[in-house]
Amino acid sequence: MDKETYEQISVTREQMGKGALFVKPDMEVDALYYKGEMLGVELPPVLELKVVRTSAPVKSDSGNVMKPAILENEVEILVPQFISQGEVIRIDTHTGEYIERVQEPKRGHK
Repeated sequence: MDKETYEQISVTREQMGKGALFVKPDMEVDALYYKGEMLGVELPPVLELKVVRTSAPVKSDSGNVMKPAILENEVEILVPQFISQGEVIRIDTHTGEYIERVQEPKRGHK
């Protein structure tokens, strides 16, 4: 929806390009137009998404061992062995790669 005119805008997967993989419901994105025609959307460079399926965490001597994980948007990416199901991670929307785990704030601290 255009925030100024409240006009509903329909976007096809083709117009969204790779960004279609990472769009979440009610997510704000910038639309890219040329001569009145939408060419695509610009996503934030980093998104936080929940891991909904992955194998149990494994302690490994090597910090670069990765395993597959399915995110809340049904996209499969590779994550480090220490990531658990239910955790929220940050991903790079340009490459689709894992960046880091989102740390939950400690309870009782401001």
